[in-house]
Formats: sequence, C-alpha cells, structure tokens
Amino acid sequence: MELPKFVLADNSDFPDDIFIIHLEYPRFLINLKDDSVEFLEDLEEEDETELESEMEHLITLAGEFYDREMERYEE
Repeated sequence: MELPKFVLADNSDFPDDIFIIHLEYPRFLINLKDDSVEFLEDLEEEDETELESEMEHLITLAGEFYDREMERYEE
C-alpha cells in the first residue's frame, strides 16, 4: 500500500483541534490550533541538526496540503 505524504486528522477528545500528520521520515504531527509540532519517533542528535532547515520546508508543504484539502472540501 502506498501511503500519502500528509493526512488530516481530528479527535473527539480535542474537538477544536485539527491535525496534519506527516507519514514520511521524519514522522510528525502539527496541531493547527496552536501550530505545535510533535515528532512521532525519536530522532538522533545529528538528525535533529540536519532536519532544522528541512522542517521549515515540510511545514510549508503541510500548510499547502491543508489549503488544497479545504478547497476540495468546499467544492
């Protein structure tokens, strides 16, 4: 099965929150309510340094994904 790069999620325990989940390495989720980012796996120290610049790009891609999904939903 081929997984998408991003998915949208919600949770009934957090009714006001919407999450974007990044399913490729590094796996993380963004809570759109407060823009917090939570990694779903432990990262090596050297990975953290390398990923700092990549994370900004991935977060931008996540925002673009969300905008596209909302446009599709509104249609």
